[in-house]
Parts: sequence; C-alpha cells; structure tokens
Amino acid sequence: MGLNLNKLVDKAYEGKTINELLDAPPSALEGLTPKHDELLADLKIKTIRDLGNWKYAAKAAALVELSANEA
Repeated sequence: MGLNLNKLVDKAYEGKTINELLDAPPSALEGLTPKHDELLADLKIKTIRDLGNWKYAAKAAALVELSANEA
C-alpha cells in the first residue's frame, strides 16, 4: 500500500517529495490559500514544517486524541 500525498496537497505540489512539501508554504495544503499564508506568517509559521511543529497545533491534536478516550 502506497502513501498518496496528492490528496493532501494542491495540484501544483503533487509529485513533490515529503521534504519539499515540508518546506512549502501552508497554502500547498489542500484547502489553504495564500491569504492563510499571510495570517500564519504573523504567527511565525511560514512552511508546512513550521505548522506541523507549532506547539499550539500539537496541543490541539493531543486534546483531540484524548477526547476519543473520554467516557
């Protein structure tokens, strides 16, 4: 089973390596626009790597995971 990253990214970024995608702007992700890049840049998030490493995104993801175990 292969990993199809093309469903996660904008057409312009299809076929790129994972490292190329991590260095791409957030708008390379399907559903985000250059306007999102501008807004995220104010938070010092300029790449998908920055977004993935953003401590607040990690905290939110942890809460979502924990919620699956809540009674």
